[in-house]
Amino acid sequence: MSFFIRFMLLFGATILASMLFTYLFRAAARRFRWTDKPSEAKVHIKETPTMGGVAIFLAYWGAFFIGVPLSNRSGFAGIMFLSSLIILVTGIIDDSYDLRPWQKMIGILTAANVLYFFTGIKIDSLTLDYFGTIEFHEAGYFVMMLWIVVITNAVNLMDGLDGLATGTSIISLSTMGFVSYFFTDYMDVATVVMIFLLVASLLGFLPFNFYPSSIFLGDTGSLFVGFMIAVLSLYGLKHATFVSLLIPVAILGVPLTDTIAAVLRRTLHKRSISAKDKSHLHHRLLRLGFTHRQTVLVIYALAIIFSLTAILFPISSFWGTVVLGVGLIFGVMLFIASFNLLDNNRSKLRKTLYRLLREKDDKNK
Repeated sequence: MSFFIRFMLLFGATILASMLFTYLFRAAARRFRWTDKPSEAKVHIKETPTMGGVAIFLAYWGAFFIGVPLSNRSGFAGIMFLSSLIILVTGIIDDSYDLRPWQKMIGILTAANVLYFFTGIKIDSLTLDYFGTIEFHEAGYFVMMLWIVVITNAVNLMDGLDGLATGTSIISLSTMGFVSYFFTDYMDVATVVMIFLLVASLLGFLPFNFYPSSIFLGDTGSLFVGFMIAVLSLYGLKHATFVSLLIPVAILGVPLTDTIAAVLRRTLHKRSISAKDKSHLHHRLLRLGFTHRQTVLVIYALAIIFSLTAILFPISSFWGTVVLGVGLIFGVMLFIASFNLLDNNRSKLRKTLYRLLREKDDKNK
């Protein structure tokens, strides 16, 4: 039997296992009242089972350890399992007792440090064409910690609507696996298999999580998925290049943009960067009149656009990559200004956009 057929069978089995674990865990969550109750800071209006990340975790690692032969596994799989278990426990405690941001950060950093000191997954240098190589040395530790913290929290912040974090993660991971397998030479097949097994685990969970959701990811799920995306994207970045670093950043464009905007917004308004608000992208779209389902689908479309941009990076020349990079940055700025994600009506870029749109409307009249 060929590798492709064996992998497709494992992929399908993982989806079914995820659906089964989700169904069983949802029943258990209802029985033991592991639920998320409505509040002013939340969009949902009824008590709903949460901590769905437990089902994803079980399906993912169960499929990996049962379905992937020892000879085909990454040498760091055991340490990755341990670090992801730390993240899962952190999420369970958070969903149960509502941890403070610094307490949640301790869990993320503990898991990240386990990876750093017991594996070779790290960023040691960055090579820029025409400029040479930047060696990080000891600073590589802080680069890796920052990478994991930012991406993990970016996915966590996206988990504001039914199916939003789950669907955008599926799009991001699928693109990451596709680009890694077909267009780059720094990611091994074992890692690509791990990426697509996580996609399968999320696909099995999505029917239960899409609007109207019967179970939430919870911080248990969003932290686990965000952490795994951060770690899997780190593979091959030990000696990163401009392109290899830009690819995962572009793939995760939607959650990263929303996170950057949230940090800037709270800083501009002199609020704690960990303070919750209702100015995220999905809140903005809801206030514009989109329904819950439409908002999620619009953000899926935006995630696909970012992913398609990421596919262009590995097949472009150096200057083509520079143009794409500049275009991506400008697009993010327009994205933030158009939806006023900074909550700043005095923004010059926003005023310019408004004038252009208003003039167009006047001409049409």
